[in-house]
Amino acid sequence: MDIKPIRNEKDYDAMLARIEILFDAEPGTTESDELDVLFLIVEDYESKRYPMEPLDPIDFIKCTMELRGEGQKGLSELLNSRSRASEILNRKRPLTLDQIRKIAKAWNVPAEAMIREYELSA
Repeated sequence: MDIKPIRNEKDYDAMLARIEILFDAEPGTTESDELDVLFLIVEDYESKRYPMEPLDPIDFIKCTMELRGEGQKGLSELLNSRSRASEILNRKRPLTLDQIRKIAKAWNVPAEAMIREYELSA
């Protein structure tokens, strides 16, 4: 196991190729240990090279709705108001703490993802 840090895209591509080779390694083997270490190195490199900003609260809600197969109707029912759901999704009205709590509890998502400030449309 000759593991080196990733210094450039060539190193990154080589490490991804090695991960692909080791991907089905049996747990508890030397290859599996190497795979674990390579994953950590790649994850660190990607987080520094390709940082991702967290979604703003409305984009988070829209993404959650899509992943859950929910439409605006699902949010409307949760908030007991079709117009309120529309205003929130169209950034006409900010989320309230009560709404954030309802969404977090009903959809089992972190409330923290919806607490950040975001822009409302005019």
